Amino acid sequence: MKKRRQLGFVISALAVPLTLFVLVRVMPIFETLRLSLFKWDIISKNKPFVGLANFQELVGDPLFLEALRNTTIIAFGVLALTIPLALGLAALIQHRFGSALSGFYETSLFIPHIVSLVPAAMAWKWVFDAQLGPLNAFLGIFGIPAQAWLFHPVWSIVCIIVLCSWQALGYAVLIFLIGLRNISTSLYEAARLDGATAWECFRYISIPQLRPVTLYVSVVTMIAAFNIYGQAFVLASDSQGAPGKLVRVLVLDMLENSFRNYRVGYAAAEAVVLLAIVLFLTAGQFVFFRDKAARR
Repeated sequence: MKKRRQLGFVISALAVPLTLFVLVRVMPIFETLRLSLFKWDIISKNKPFVGLANFQELVGDPLFLEALRNTTIIAFGVLALTIPLALGLAALIQHRFGSALSGFYETSLFIPHIVSLVPAAMAWKWVFDAQLGPLNAFLGIFGIPAQAWLFHPVWSIVCIIVLCSWQALGYAVLIFLIGLRNISTSLYEAARLDGATAWECFRYISIPQLRPVTLYVSVVTMIAAFNIYGQAFVLASDSQGAPGKLVRVLVLDMLENSFRNYRVGYAAAEAVVLLAIVLFLTAGQFVFFRDKAARR
């Protein structure tokens, strides 16, 4: 009887959050899948079923392909920059600084993660400014001419990667620190007795033990990077101030098709493609880390 009451309490306690999760998270996914099969717009009453026509149009849409290319470059750039840097900083904080200073460094690194996106992006926009930015002022000391970073087709993408990595770094460092602090110290002590150096301890103990943590950080960072919006919206404005025109990304392209061109079905097809890409890459990361664990 007691177990039945406990089960009833658990079910009643989970009923509300699970219902909200289904309504807010699960149902919109299925609704997006449904909308992607229709020529759906906000104005017209006639919303015919078109099957896979929206997806076929995506293949030949240069704007979508440009957005997909830019988003993929940014996502992998953020991943490649954030993971090694976060792991290195976490190891440095864990093994080189005392516990008293550790909290200071952790807080300092985490602040960019909680700062509002628009003010942070505006601050970085000032940093990269061609005339008044401190980056060009610093490079000018070494005789390097000023660059219009945010108006260059390549450097503007690099600027977005830097901003996204700066925001993601603090969270990744904290997660890696938690993983490092859960590694048994006896492993390091045994390695040192065998004459292992600090680098060898990090390579052969820390990195393998952190594999599940690295997988989590990698997946979370990649998903966030593929869904970037505000960074491109604020940083990559054209000379007339139109937001997000120099670096077109998928989420911005979806919003433009939905609310400016009223092509909701077409934008839903873009969202489905983005979901499929994220799911595929997430599954690929699980397989990659599992295979590495099996080989060891």
